[in-house]
Amino acid sequence: MNHCFLKHWILMIPLLWPCLKVAETLKAEKAQRAVPPPGRAKRGWVWNQFFVPEEMDTIQHVGQLRSDLDNGNNSFQYKLLGTGAGSFSIDERTGDIFAIRKLDREEQSLYILRAQVIDTTIGKAVEPESEFVIRVSDINDNEPRFLDEPYEAIVPEMSPEGTFVIKVTANDADDPSTGYHARILYNLERGQPYFSVEPTTGVIRISSKMDRELQDTYCVIIQARDMLGQPGALSGTATVSIKLSDINDNKPIFKESFYRFTISESAPSGTSIGKIMAYDDDIGENAEMEYSIEDDSKTFDIIIDNETQEGIVILKKKVDFEHQSHYGIRAKVKNCHVDEELAPAHVNASTTYIKVQVEDEDEPPVFPLPYYVFEIPEGKPYGTIVGTVSAIDPDRRQSPLRYSLTGSKMFDINGNGTIITTNMLDREVSAWYNLSVTATETYNVQQISSAHVYVQVFNINDNAPEFSQFYETYVCENAESGEVIQTISAIDRDESVEDHHFYFNHSVEDKSNSSFMLTDNQDNTAVILSNRSGFSLKEEPVFYMTILIADNGIPSLTSTNTLTIQVCDCGDSRNTEVCSNKGLLFIMGFKTEAIIAIMICVMVIFGFIILILALKQRRKEILFPEKTEEFRENIFCYDDEGGGEEDSEAFDIVELRQSTVMRERKPQRSKSAEIRSLYRQSLQVGPDSAIFRKFISEKLEEANTDPCAPPFDSLQTFAYEGTGSSAGSLSSLGSRATDQEDDFDYLNDLGPRFKRLASMFGSAVQSNN
Repeated sequence: MNHCFLKHWILMIPLLWPCLKVAETLKAEKAQRAVPPPGRAKRGWVWNQFFVPEEMDTIQHVGQLRSDLDNGNNSFQYKLLGTGAGSFSIDERTGDIFAIRKLDREEQSLYILRAQVIDTTIGKAVEPESEFVIRVSDINDNEPRFLDEPYEAIVPEMSPEGTFVIKVTANDADDPSTGYHARILYNLERGQPYFSVEPTTGVIRISSKMDRELQDTYCVIIQARDMLGQPGALSGTATVSIKLSDINDNKPIFKESFYRFTISESAPSGTSIGKIMAYDDDIGENAEMEYSIEDDSKTFDIIIDNETQEGIVILKKKVDFEHQSHYGIRAKVKNCHVDEELAPAHVNASTTYIKVQVEDEDEPPVFPLPYYVFEIPEGKPYGTIVGTVSAIDPDRRQSPLRYSLTGSKMFDINGNGTIITTNMLDREVSAWYNLSVTATETYNVQQISSAHVYVQVFNINDNAPEFSQFYETYVCENAESGEVIQTISAIDRDESVEDHHFYFNHSVEDKSNSSFMLTDNQDNTAVILSNRSGFSLKEEPVFYMTILIADNGIPSLTSTNTLTIQVCDCGDSRNTEVCSNKGLLFIMGFKTEAIIAIMICVMVIFGFIILILALKQRRKEILFPEKTEEFRENIFCYDDEGGGEEDSEAFDIVELRQSTVMRERKPQRSKSAEIRSLYRQSLQVGPDSAIFRKFISEKLEEANTDPCAPPFDSLQTFAYEGTGSSAGSLSSLGSRATDQEDDFDYLNDLGPRFKRLASMFGSAVQSNN
């Protein structure tokens, strides 16, 4: 007989697992597990499912494990194994299972455990481990939750009833197969009467038209209840923010029905006069507007400021206070973007009246014409009237005007705007004059206007025709009679209404004895023909032919022109081009020789100038002649005064004098006395006084006659002090501070170089006396 282990668990769960179902399950598992462990009689475990309610606050008995071999002697020990075993406990002696903590089906709805029975007497398991299941039954402990919060929706304003807005969805974590725990119904808590919600789908729809201009945002609260809203049901709420988008259902309107602006008459075109403003309750693109003027004013216009939507009234054409002092215009406004279905709301555009007052300004003078053109014949005398220009002051006070003219010194203008000539005009010099006449107000010289004046000088026949070019005419010595020598033409600087026509004639005085004759071709040209055969270069190398040229002007003018004809040895070729080449070579050779001669002359002149400058520079460098070499050396040594009056090392006493006279120390005198003593005693200084006198005289004469030498050159010459000079020391040390004995009359004896000094000091002495 096979031994079987029977596990009994009794869990009474109303309405969920009837006892009959438990019994059937026990039988099925008992048949599956009738396999005995090896080495023992065939035994088996029969397991079933346990059900335990969730959210139990106290220790809850789940069921009991019991082996058929357990005879009640407490020798068997029951154990629970598995990952979920920590949530349960088992009585090791009786096999009772308890839930030791609160279970949440939404966290874990199924626990798979292992059970083991050990015989404590032998310390071994009675049967192998076997799995069993504990299921957590659901209770309605979770309220519906909206997972997509926050909800936002946008719907156009004035939408009709039934317009879809948004769909909201709530989820319930309870078991949907357990009663109505997860069956949800939706309800509108706030949002009536403008919105409604479908109970089963959560779709929100519009139930009444709304105007964005009155309210643009609505807050709707939706409630979700489980268990189909039955008593004991749980609920959750969600907030839906619904914004109304704008449609162009409002036309712009002027808040002001009248505007007043002022504008100066001196304002240029395009000047801003003022701003007008219309208001539109719509927003964005629907509020964009455009302004216009009724009847299409030619003086004013309105442009839009895209940032502020203001209308800017601008000046389209300059205004004149004297012509019109005020204007009245009517402006209208409309939207730029209007849908066809909304067009009826935009009929009868809003308008406003604008009054513009023109302010008077001091305006510059005005010329009636933009420019003037006058004509005058050439050759008219000084003071001839060319024409008259006039300007007016557009202001009411009519200020007198003063005119001035620029552009040419050939014209002038008087006080009434009459232009006259100041010089005789010559069309050949200038046929047109571009003048500028300026008008200035007398009351306000800042107000100036100008106009261009064009003067055309008419031609008169005052220029006689002349040769069109310089002719170099040659005739060969072996020329035949009637041979063409030269073809000539003429020009006339005068302007002719008709084409110029010239008449060529040979002078009557020259025609009788002439070797040449002239034939007029009647086409403004003439030919010169030889009147005889054979010419001699030696006897008559040059011929002069007088030709008269007359024009067709009124009156006709005639000029006398001389044609020079040179005789040339053309050879047998009788070609005068050979003569032209010879003349060109002669001229070129002459020019080359002349250029060379001029360059040589310039070089000689420059050389002479450089030589003079070099000699003059050398003369300035030499202070003394060669014969006074020793004196010049002593003068250079004297520039270093040394140790005083007793110092004689700086002078070569032996070279200067044969008998040395030692100087005595004398008291210092005034500067004028020293100079006077120096001059007088330098002429009588001792045995060598003749040499000194000669030297001093030469240097004095040289200084007097040299126009380039400065005055101090003479003073350098007299600054020489020889050994034993009775003049004493020139040092200023120890000099007396008195000028009682000063007498400058001796300066008159020093020559013309000291005349100025003598007059200055002499006059000073007389003044002091």
